[in-house]
Amino acid sequence: MCGNVYCRANLTPRYPVHHSLITSTRKNFMAMQRTSNWINTYFPISTWLKNYTREDLSGDVFAGIITAILLVPQGIAYAMLAGLPAQVGLYASILPPLMYALLGTSRTLSVGPVSIAAIMIASVLAAPEITALGGTVENAIILAAEGGVILLLMAMLRMGGLVNFISHPVLTGFTSGAAILIVLSQAPHLFGLTKNQCGLDLLCYSNYFQQLNLYTLALSLFSITLLLAFGSPLSTLLKRFNVKPSLITGLSKSAPLLAVIITTLVVTVYQLSDLQHVAIVGEIQPGLPDISFAFFTNMTQWQALLPGATFIAIIAYVESVAIAKVTANLRNQKINPNQELIALGVSNLATAFSGGMSVAGGFSRTMVNFSAGARTQMAMLIAVVLLSIAVMFFTEQFTYLPKAALAAIILIAIFPLIRLREIISTWKYDSGDGIAQLITLLGVLVLGIEEGIALGVIITILSYLRRTSRPHIAVVGRIKATEHFRNIKRHQVETWKNLLLIRIDENISFANVSYIVDFIEDETNNNADLKHVVLIFSSVSYIDSTAFEALENLISALKTKKILLHLAEVKGPVLDKLKQTSFLDQLSPGKVFFQTIEAVEKLNKQ
Repeated sequence: MCGNVYCRANLTPRYPVHHSLITSTRKNFMAMQRTSNWINTYFPISTWLKNYTREDLSGDVFAGIITAILLVPQGIAYAMLAGLPAQVGLYASILPPLMYALLGTSRTLSVGPVSIAAIMIASVLAAPEITALGGTVENAIILAAEGGVILLLMAMLRMGGLVNFISHPVLTGFTSGAAILIVLSQAPHLFGLTKNQCGLDLLCYSNYFQQLNLYTLALSLFSITLLLAFGSPLSTLLKRFNVKPSLITGLSKSAPLLAVIITTLVVTVYQLSDLQHVAIVGEIQPGLPDISFAFFTNMTQWQALLPGATFIAIIAYVESVAIAKVTANLRNQKINPNQELIALGVSNLATAFSGGMSVAGGFSRTMVNFSAGARTQMAMLIAVVLLSIAVMFFTEQFTYLPKAALAAIILIAIFPLIRLREIISTWKYDSGDGIAQLITLLGVLVLGIEEGIALGVIITILSYLRRTSRPHIAVVGRIKATEHFRNIKRHQVETWKNLLLIRIDENISFANVSYIVDFIEDETNNNADLKHVVLIFSSVSYIDSTAFEALENLISALKTKKILLHLAEVKGPVLDKLKQTSFLDQLSPGKVFFQTIEAVEKLNKQ
C-alpha cells in the first residue's frame, strides 16, 4: 500500500462523476427497457422481425403465395355463405391480416373470413327483426365492429382465459351442427335450385327438385371431383415420386383456385349464365376498399345486433386461439390469450372500417400456411399483397364465376368439421360430456346457432355441478406392512373396528357438503365399536363458509354418538383458514394429524 499524498491523490478520478448523472442514466436505461418490454408485449411482430433471416423469407414467400391462392376463392365463397356481396369477403382478407400480423402472437395463424363465422352472420342477418332494419351489408359491417369492440373490452378486463370456459365437447358439437347447416345451405347452389321454402310439405319437394339445373350440377360435380382428386390421391402420388412436402402442399392446395378458373372459363365460353341460367357471382367491385366510419351513426342497428355480435366474437376468439395453439405447440411457441383478444379485436374493427365481414383464424388456411413452410406472419403479409393486386386488377375475371364452384369449395372445406363419430367416443368416456355434445349439435340444428351453443354451455355447467355435488368419497384402509392407504372396495387392506378412515377427493362447498355429511353419517350409524373418524383432506384445497358450518354441526352430531372427529393431511391454506375460526376448538379433543399413518398409530392404541 502507498501512504503518501500523491498516491492517495491518484485514487481520485481525474474527471469527477456526478451522482445525479449516474442516477439519470440509470433511469433512462430503465425507461428504455420498460418501453422495449411494452413494445414486445403489445406488438409481437417486433420479437420475430429483429431476428428475421433469409431462410425465414424463403419459407414465407412460398407459403404466402399458396395462402393467397386460397384467400381469393374462400373470400368470395364465405361472403356468399353469409349472404353478402363477394367484395365484402375479399375486403375482409386485406386489412385484418395486416393488423393481426402486427399484434397477434401466433406466427402462422391466417386471419380472414371463416365458414363458422359466415354461417353465424347469415343466421343473424336472416332474423326478421334484423331484416326489418334493412341494409344487409351495413348490418354485417356493424356486426364486425361490435365484435371488435367486445373483444377489446374483454382484453381490458383480462378475460383471455375465457377460452377455457367452453368445453371441447360443446365446441365440437357446435362446429358439427354449424357444418351441417352450412352443407344444407349450399345444396341449392350445388343443384341450381332456388331457396327451399317447402318446410315439412313432402309434396312440395317433388316440384322443388324439378327445378334441377343439369349444367349447374355438372359444374358442381366437376369441382368436387377436382378438389377431392387434388387432396389425398394427388399427395399420395407425389410422395411416390419423392416430391418435396412443401411442393406437395402447394400443388394440392391450388385446387380451389384451379376449380374457380376452369369453371369460370367454361361458363364464359359457353355463355351458360345467359343460355342455361347457371347462377354466377356477378360483377365484383374492383379496387381496394375505402375507409369509412359511417356505420357508427345508426345506434338502433347497433343495439339490435349486439347479442349476435357477442356470440360471433366469442366463437371467433375461441376457435382462433384453439387453432393458434395447435400450430404453436408444433414449434414449441407460446400463445398469449389476452393479446389474441387485442389482435382479433383490432382486426375486426379494421374489417369494419374497410367494408368487410367479421374475421377469425381459419383452420384450413392456417394449416395450409403452416404446411407450406410459413415461419412468421410475413407469409400473410405477402399473401395480402398478392390478394390486393388481384382485387385491383383481376376482379372482372371473376364476374362469371359460378356459385356452384364456390359451393363445392365450401362443401369440401367444411365436411371434415362434421364429427358425428366423436360424439360416440366422448359418450363412452364421459356420458355427461357426450350428452352436452349431442344436445349442442341438435340445438344448433333445431333451435339455431346462438341458442344451440348457449344450451350446450348450460348443459355443461349443470353436468359439472352434478359431478361436484356428488364427489368421490372412499373409506380407506392400510395396505399391510406399508404406510399406503387405499379404497377398501378396490384393495385388500387392513381396517379397525374402533377407527374409520374416510378420504374426500374434492373441495368441500355448499354444493356437495350435504352429500359428504350424509355419507359420513351413514358410515357411522349402527357401529357401537366405532370411537374415531378421520377425514383425510389430501385432495381438499378449499372449504367454503357453508361447508365450514356443516362440518361444525357434524362434530357435534358425532360427539353425541361418543365418536371423535379428526383430520389428517390438511393442506396449509385450508389449515390457515381453520385457524382463523373456532373450528379447531370445537374439534377438540379431536386432533389434526400431519399424516394418516400417524393418526392410525395413535388412535388405534387408544
